[in-house]
Amino acid sequence: MDFWRDTLGAPTKIVAPMVDASELPWRLLSRKYGAQLCYTPMLHSAIFARDAKYRNEALASCENDKPLIVQFCGNDPKVMLEAALLAQDYCCAIDINLGCPQAIAKRGHYGAFLQDEWPLLHEIVSLLSQKLKVPVTCKVRRFESVEKTVDYAKMLVSAGCKMLTVHGRTREQKGPLTGLADWSYVKAVREAVDIPVISNGNIQCMEDVNRCLEETGAVGVMTAEGNLYNPALFMHQNPPVWEPALEYLNLVDKYPCPMSYIRGHLFKLFHHLLSIPKNNDLRIQLGAANTMDEFKRIVNVIKEMYDPFHLGAKLWQDTTKPNTENITLPPWLCQPYVRVCPEEHLKKVEENSNKQETKRQYEDSEGNQISRKKMKKLRRISRRPHKPDSVPLERNLVKCANCVNPLGSKCVYQLCKKCCKNKCYLENLDCAGHRILVKTRRETAKFYARKSNTTIDVLT
Repeated sequence: MDFWRDTLGAPTKIVAPMVDASELPWRLLSRKYGAQLCYTPMLHSAIFARDAKYRNEALASCENDKPLIVQFCGNDPKVMLEAALLAQDYCCAIDINLGCPQAIAKRGHYGAFLQDEWPLLHEIVSLLSQKLKVPVTCKVRRFESVEKTVDYAKMLVSAGCKMLTVHGRTREQKGPLTGLADWSYVKAVREAVDIPVISNGNIQCMEDVNRCLEETGAVGVMTAEGNLYNPALFMHQNPPVWEPALEYLNLVDKYPCPMSYIRGHLFKLFHHLLSIPKNNDLRIQLGAANTMDEFKRIVNVIKEMYDPFHLGAKLWQDTTKPNTENITLPPWLCQPYVRVCPEEHLKKVEENSNKQETKRQYEDSEGNQISRKKMKKLRRISRRPHKPDSVPLERNLVKCANCVNPLGSKCVYQLCKKCCKNKCYLENLDCAGHRILVKTRRETAKFYARKSNTTIDVLT
């Protein structure tokens, strides 16, 4: 607990590591709005170790960006150590990502797809904790059973993990199947280990923060999506979207980052506004924007459109759906994005599959199922008039006098093109049929050669 209390300053409000999203400008904005601890985006240890440019961009920071934890992913203990040694002077701790459930983590064999390989994970955590001068922390997802989740946490602690973030979802809970995180797993881990435990999942507003701390006993809460849609979440505020957007763009002016990061943040901040049909043009413009001036212009356009409603100069009459706090917030205020529950998603998938099954089936003359496109093609062919099978005409080929090749039909010497070309070259001839003009070109060359010599004589 000394590390959490003395080194990190006992943070309870934490912004999660987010790929292409928790870069320096966004971390500074989050800290302004109450975040007490931030992480870098997940960094690939192998690329970090060998690519200096990647390394410099990943470690971009400043004095106001503290405390900071650098997170790595990977599956090779030596490579992980090499990367961590290069980063340890720029952070308070090194975090190992054992919770990423995305397809890229599955292909790269890291993140949550290492959670069944306990000997390898024990080796990675143990090696880093022994060789680094900063503590090693881990971020994990739960298993299906509480017992296995607790044993997993104990294994990591025995290997040298000094702080553990537990996401209350399994690695299968992602995208439309995300659902709710189960805080009971976090509570079980917290009661079983003697290191700081942070709870991750279900944090959409400040009430969730307080309730999570009370129910789990965790020392802090971590949020990712909640922070992206409302960076002022930790201050119990719902500011108009253009305020954090303009502040973020001003920070980007000072600490540049890729345009794709900026576009991603603005899309999330403006999600509820851009979902309104009449704002489709703005959504298209934001997707195509690739300069800071364009981003600022779009933000100012949104401010001009909705600031009168925010100030009460105009009456907002359009209906909006209530958010998780059971109050109706107008779409220009920062607010959570609530996904459809997995059960409803699966129901829609089933309905769509049933529609596919009831679609009209097409068959060919032999009873085989074919596509609609193939059926249309067959119908076009069937409407064509029947043509008798034509017998190809046999060409009466006359062979060249000098070889077995057929002679050219227009050759004045009754030869194939190759033999005709050789004859013209040797005998200084032309063949109009093969368009071989050896004689003509030689005479033209001689003419210009004589003319050139005459000009030289005159000049001399």
